[in-house]
Amino acid sequence: MTQNIEQLKAQILELTREYSRQVHGMNRPGNDADRPPFIAGKSPVAYAGRVFTEDEVEAAVSSTLDFWLTLGKEGAAFEAELASLLGIKATLLVNSGSSANLIALSTLTSPLIDANRRLRTGDEVITCAAGFPTTVAPIIQNGCIPVFVDSDVHTGNINVEQLESAFTEGQTKAIMIAHTLGNPFDLATVLQFCKKHHLWLIEDNCDALGCTYTMPKQLANDLGFTKNSPGLDAGEDFIIRYTGSWGDISTQSFYPPHHLTMGEGGAVNIVSSMKLKRIAESFRDWGRDCWCPSGKDNTCGKRFDWQLGELPDGYDHKYIYSHLGYNLKPLDIQAAIGRVQLKRLPEFINTRKQNWEYLRRGLANLEEFFDFSLPTHATSWSLSGFTWDESACQTDCSWFGFLLLVKPTSPFTNSLLARHLDNLKIGNRMLFGGNLLKQPVMVQLKQESPDKIKIAGEMTGADILMNQGLFLGTYPGLTQAMLDYEIEQIQQFVKSY
Repeated sequence: MTQNIEQLKAQILELTREYSRQVHGMNRPGNDADRPPFIAGKSPVAYAGRVFTEDEVEAAVSSTLDFWLTLGKEGAAFEAELASLLGIKATLLVNSGSSANLIALSTLTSPLIDANRRLRTGDEVITCAAGFPTTVAPIIQNGCIPVFVDSDVHTGNINVEQLESAFTEGQTKAIMIAHTLGNPFDLATVLQFCKKHHLWLIEDNCDALGCTYTMPKQLANDLGFTKNSPGLDAGEDFIIRYTGSWGDISTQSFYPPHHLTMGEGGAVNIVSSMKLKRIAESFRDWGRDCWCPSGKDNTCGKRFDWQLGELPDGYDHKYIYSHLGYNLKPLDIQAAIGRVQLKRLPEFINTRKQNWEYLRRGLANLEEFFDFSLPTHATSWSLSGFTWDESACQTDCSWFGFLLLVKPTSPFTNSLLARHLDNLKIGNRMLFGGNLLKQPVMVQLKQESPDKIKIAGEMTGADILMNQGLFLGTYPGLTQAMLDYEIEQIQQFVKSY
């Protein structure tokens, strides 16, 4: 009987693979020979999207046939594999990157945190003005005050020159910022600032999985980093680590546009403190005190031996709650997909870099009309590559997008270009929410509760990114023909003016 069941499952999975090959060809990697050809003007050029083969579909169906559904063995395996890749203590899967940010910030409000460092209502968290709203929303949702710092127009990241003006002694407790479009922010300066003022750092790594940051070894050691991320080597004089492994907590998103996908999904990465892992897990899992995984009881061996709060002695530990938490777990089916995607990550990262470089070379003659972004710490770009100060910090970008800034002197705007590309089925996006302070929800909040928001200075850079910026895709589903079409159409658009 068992053999017949195994044979039946094998037949189902083989048919699943064949179905996927016939139906999902457009989702194959851009360099896959079995991908259908691109037809200029008819085929869409997405800015991002799911990239998968029959392997991911088989993994999803296989997990579904097992019908465990909630997080189980696939989830545990994915968490261990991602944590191992990044070189961190632990990873917790959640149902989205936005939920990951919520859990990360909420973790620092726990009464289990040292009283001097715990975030409480009214405490301040430094963040960046330009970006995606769910990097900022958890600060407000937890009763803290976001202190907005301007953006650097060349990198899209936080303008570190405003950090000191954003700090208030006794009030500022943390920094929560994103690595914009797969370009690491200035980690050296931010980490030095955090160390000086004893602040938490939450890295929103949702757009930056696979980016690396290289720091002179003496500086890294002074900041408490003595090891490279696994598999990385920067030589004797430098430490190299993946983004998401430098702060106290980091977050990931596995929504389809991101570096790997589970459909929906995200992760909270615990860099060094397993105490934070326990707290984050509690907030993810209803706020419960128990850490037993689904389907298991009495992991601690003391299920009926606890006395917490004002509960009676011996109350079932599975129903003791230490936090006002949520239920933000994904499904094991999603984790099964993610494990296959994780194996593709090195190829995906390399393709994103190649696609960014291809677009940059193809548009190099348009510097009269556009400002092009640079990796943090790079000083310039030429056809031979980026220029760096070889003795200082360097970044290696796993690009989420290709950012263009339309110069004020250009005879067209970013909106006109975006509309033109959209009409040609060429996907593009503004830099997410632009200057978030200009969004309706923030305008209303400033009007109704002006004490709930602080601004560190002029938001000139964030306004420039909002008014002049847009980005194209770099994701690994793009073919060379698609990239050529994008370049050709942008060249013709500019020439028409």
